[in-house]
Amino acid sequence: MRILLVEDNLALGGGVQGHLSLAGHAVDLVGSLDEAEAALATVEYGLLLLDLGLPDGSGLTLLRAMRGRGDWRPTIVLTARDQITDRIAGLKAGADDYLVKPFDLDELAARVDAVVRRGRSQAAPALVLGAVEINLADRRASIAGVEVALTGREWAILDRLLRRPGAVVSREQIEQALYAYGEEAESNAVEVRISRIRKKLGPGVIDTLRGVGYRVRA
Repeated sequence: MRILLVEDNLALGGGVQGHLSLAGHAVDLVGSLDEAEAALATVEYGLLLLDLGLPDGSGLTLLRAMRGRGDWRPTIVLTARDQITDRIAGLKAGADDYLVKPFDLDELAARVDAVVRRGRSQAAPALVLGAVEINLADRRASIAGVEVALTGREWAILDRLLRRPGAVVSREQIEQALYAYGEEAESNAVEVRISRIRKKLGPGVIDTLRGVGYRVRA
């Protein structure tokens, strides 16, 4: 999943970025509201991690603006403000969760999974294609009831394809979900990972439309 981290403390931001990357996420780090707005306008992020005390204003200003224009992507507030009134303000502004600094990186990763899982369970609980069942909410895949292990980036590809089952997704759109800014994409990385998914789940899950892209069968 592609995540936008808005945090002006570069040491903390780098630690969060590295930890979530190990879990298979692509994390872009920016340090201001202006940079965050520019990033949100150009990349389709699956989740926002938002600090409140930024050099050019409060993160709540950005969050309220997002919700005001109908942008309800999952958002977790990360802040040193630990008063109950601050938490209430964050939740009222539209935050899905609120984590006070300093926090444990494993707890953050767990909260990321929980917030995304809640959204996925409401949108598309499971996809069943013959004996294959894919449940994005729980990140579980099985064939005839036997669980199949997928890597973080294989799940990222399925997540991007399953947002609209039956719709075609270009290779470039999949790469955008897999790689953060500045991270070099291998020339055939998408093809290789889709080939691995097919070996694990069978050839009847993902179709290739040559020169156009990929789709999960509806």
